[in-house]
Amino acid sequence: MRTTYIAKPGEVERKWYVVDAKDVPMGRLASAVASILRGKNKPTFTPHVDTGDYVIVINAAQVKLTGKKASQKMYYRHSNYPGGLKQRTAGDFLAKEPEKLLETAIKGMLPHNSLGHKQGLKLHVYAGEDHKHAAQNPEVLDITNLI
Repeated sequence: MRTTYIAKPGEVERKWYVVDAKDVPMGRLASAVASILRGKNKPTFTPHVDTGDYVIVINAAQVKLTGKKASQKMYYRHSNYPGGLKQRTAGDFLAKEPEKLLETAIKGMLPHNSLGHKQGLKLHVYAGEDHKHAAQNPEVLDITNLI
């Protein structure tokens, strides 16, 4: 009888990848990065085990917002006080906090449970070219063939 392989948390080998977000549509980038964070690019993918890799996204400030998203897509948050609803457009969000915009898009594509939170911790987003993870020897990942 054949059995399905189930990855065990101690057996998972993780790599580090660097993804350049320059002129890449935000949603396509987010879905590709979320897939890598979950480990769906590996043959040992197991839904209930964190088999994903670490991802460093650089040039988040130069990500592309297609169509009229820069002016029409709204992001909301609430302070839990009466009248405390704050809103801002994606273009404003990109201008002020590009790292957080991309992080929000990517983490929104991960599972909304404790496993998804653990997978989201392996994401590192930087607005410019520089990152502080050179010691991990990350591989440069060409995102164009994944989207």
